[in-house]
Amino acid sequence: MAVTLIGIPWDGSSTYQRGAALAPPRIRAALWSASTNTCAANGVDLATPGLIADAGDLVLPTDAAAARAAIEAGIDAVLDSGRRPISLGGDHAVSYPVIRAVARRHQPLTVLHLDAHSDLYDEFEGQRHSHASPFARLMEEGQVHRLVQVGIRSMTAHLRAQVTRFGVEVYGPSQWRDALPVVASLGGPVYVSLDLDVLEPMLAPGLSHPEPGGLLVREVLDLLWALKAPLVGADVVEYNPLNDVRDLTARVAARCVKELAAHRTAPA
Repeated sequence: MAVTLIGIPWDGSSTYQRGAALAPPRIRAALWSASTNTCAANGVDLATPGLIADAGDLVLPTDAAAARAAIEAGIDAVLDSGRRPISLGGDHAVSYPVIRAVARRHQPLTVLHLDAHSDLYDEFEGQRHSHASPFARLMEEGQVHRLVQVGIRSMTAHLRAQVTRFGVEVYGPSQWRDALPVVASLGGPVYVSLDLDVLEPMLAPGLSHPEPGGLLVREVLDLLWALKAPLVGADVVEYNPLNDVRDLTARVAARCVKELAAHRTAPA
């Protein structure tokens, strides 16, 4: 299925630090940079005509509820075109409206979630739609049939209780190899939500919430390459350009976008 990139410049649900709203153009610039080529690891050339469209960046209101509605409508428009969406940027709260739109078309939906944080708080600092809460909302609404999380390394007692409540499958960063056969065996449809702070911070400095002890870029790519099921959508979130160094994190984000866009697509 052909892909449409869609920028989601939203960080109004962030805690601690803003900046993720600036991510979409920086990821695009790295994706098409002349410093590299447009071929994914499986040989697919992203410059192949018709393979990738770009819907640009959504124009979002400042009100959080209205922004969620606009994001959901934007993803609906991509899905109406018969293409799969890859969302660029924003804080992780954007995954809630994005996945709601995808889940209406694709059930039972499995989500592969790569992150340092489980994002399962029932509420965080008074927000039920915080960037720390999207998967709690999705699971309680029954939008997601199966949630597999890899790289999680910041569990509180409340979050462990939420994992039990929702039956989430969690693999810490030292268990990423154990997760590989699980990812390979997932049945479709599958959605990938990639929070860049799953990575070791020294490999991705452009983060708002760096958590030491994370995965290597190669390990994240291995997990993406292990996926055999139909991929119906993805997001790459929580890149904060304000903290980046020489666009290193933008380039990591772009490489992940490249591999997600080329998933299960035969080389031209």
